[in-house]
Amino acid sequence: MDAVRLDGLNPPAENGNVSQSEPHKRLSQVDTVVLPFLGGFGRYQRRLVALTWIPAFLISFSQFSDHFLLGQPDRKCVRPDQGSTGNGTDRDLFVEAFANGTDNSFVTACLCSEWRFDLQSGLQQNVVTKWTLVCDGEWKVHIAKFSLLVGSIFGYLLMGAMADWLGRIPVLLVSVLSVLVFGLAVAFSVDMSMFSTLRFFEGFCLAAVRLTLYVLRIELCLPKWRFSMTMIASLIMVGGQLLMPGLAALCRDWQILQIVIIAPFVLMLPYVWMFPESLRWLLATQHYQRAKRQMYRIAQKNNVDTATDPSGILSELETELQQKPKTSCVTQLSGTRNLWKNTVVLCVNSLTGYGIHHCFVRSVLEDSASHLHYYALAAIAVSSCMVLFPVVGGFGRRGGLLSFMIITALASLLQLGLLNLIGKYSIRHDAVLRDTLNRRFSYAFSIIGMFSSHAVSTLSIFYCAEITPTVIRGGGVGLVLASAGFGMLTAPLMELHNQKGFFLHHVILTCCTLLCIICIPLLPETAGQPLPETMAEGEGLLRRPILPGEQHHLLARTEVREYSRVQDTPLHQVVTPGNGMVPSNSTVNGMRTS
Repeated sequence: MDAVRLDGLNPPAENGNVSQSEPHKRLSQVDTVVLPFLGGFGRYQRRLVALTWIPAFLISFSQFSDHFLLGQPDRKCVRPDQGSTGNGTDRDLFVEAFANGTDNSFVTACLCSEWRFDLQSGLQQNVVTKWTLVCDGEWKVHIAKFSLLVGSIFGYLLMGAMADWLGRIPVLLVSVLSVLVFGLAVAFSVDMSMFSTLRFFEGFCLAAVRLTLYVLRIELCLPKWRFSMTMIASLIMVGGQLLMPGLAALCRDWQILQIVIIAPFVLMLPYVWMFPESLRWLLATQHYQRAKRQMYRIAQKNNVDTATDPSGILSELETELQQKPKTSCVTQLSGTRNLWKNTVVLCVNSLTGYGIHHCFVRSVLEDSASHLHYYALAAIAVSSCMVLFPVVGGFGRRGGLLSFMIITALASLLQLGLLNLIGKYSIRHDAVLRDTLNRRFSYAFSIIGMFSSHAVSTLSIFYCAEITPTVIRGGGVGLVLASAGFGMLTAPLMELHNQKGFFLHHVILTCCTLLCIICIPLLPETAGQPLPETMAEGEGLLRRPILPGEQHHLLARTEVREYSRVQDTPLHQVVTPGNGMVPSNSTVNGMRTS
């Protein structure tokens, strides 16, 4: 189902936030007029998209480095604290030590002056073993994981807005330089406080790099290429996840591993000369002088003759050269109706997808750090990306997202409730058999849930990039990625509280999946549609009814005005039906049919 666009819709803004002069009509039609004139998705654009794939490996290495740098080792006390050999009146807390072969002996958990560690990640030493972050110091490991994700959240929010204000390339260059500085400094940390602080700034800069590359890739592609190019980048990131164990085994030490992960970012420094600024952003923000040079450069690279200008693009560009640039900020979403609604729905989808993914992962892993489980997670991510191709191709963005969210909700509901009912009422006489079946079914539903929740998270971010207009695309995608960061933040938060309240946490996220199922049909379908360039175009991107009979019950615009009592919003500021500018059968969701 195609999205509905209201042509000529440039209403006054609520609180004056959205209103801005439109760029020239044909210059704003980047997908249908400008890029086809410059050679479409030609050799030059394909080469630039390929350049955005290469850093995906490096970003993936950093994203999954916590599993190796901060992985908890198997440990055994080789020299108990002498204070624990007395009568034990002061300290009476005993726990089971980690099993060593068939030795299931008990030792005091934290009354030890020397430990023997055994890492399963391929490293001989990591941050935990270097500073002995066990027992009372284990909380510092969770804080370090926390700091990387919190830094990423702030990076998505702040640098996304900066990319809309200054452009994509300046933000990319500054972020790459900062990643090199802070990332390499992490390897030379002298204590855990320094390590966690530097990881915060590393996460901040990595988030900016990922965001700008994601937006640049989307803005380079024509509609039929956008999804496939983005999914290839996602598969490359999963490939980086698969290579991390081998890289850790080669490095052997956490400091060397950190340097090997960060040092290749120096190869991105030439991107400032190789990568041009986004032509979409230049045209949408009326940087016409720079856009003119950019268009001639693209035409030359694609061997397009600009002497003939049948569409009149270049001549129109000449008449607009004196226009002053106008940038926008993501805060202007507060003055919209449809854009704000769509962004909130996708933010909740992204947060729920990443948050509930951790619940499914914990049900399978149960604190295991073996390579088998690590590769299983990567294999599920690969299969999820592969299945996205036919599902989204057949059902569209909205239908695909709704389908995967329904599967996620069913898997979570079955894991939480149905298995206990089956075990309680079906197999009362055999507790062992009941527990075995529950465990196996729980694993099965967890795998299905990980598969579908990964697809929901990936598709939510891509969907937002297509719905958000070019003038605020960096900030809009940053909001959804920050929401994903909040979802991922639940993992170290639960670990910090020793998994207390985990069941309630899982129940809340399951309820969120049901809420998402209700809200997803409100989104417009963007498959095969041009990207919106301005706030007015993004606000005019409306949904078509899912059910054939739904359109007979839609409210007319005059009825909507009386029903909602919301005044001066973009949709309510359009001219009234019957004056020749908007058809009399127009509704907020498309066209009313008789």
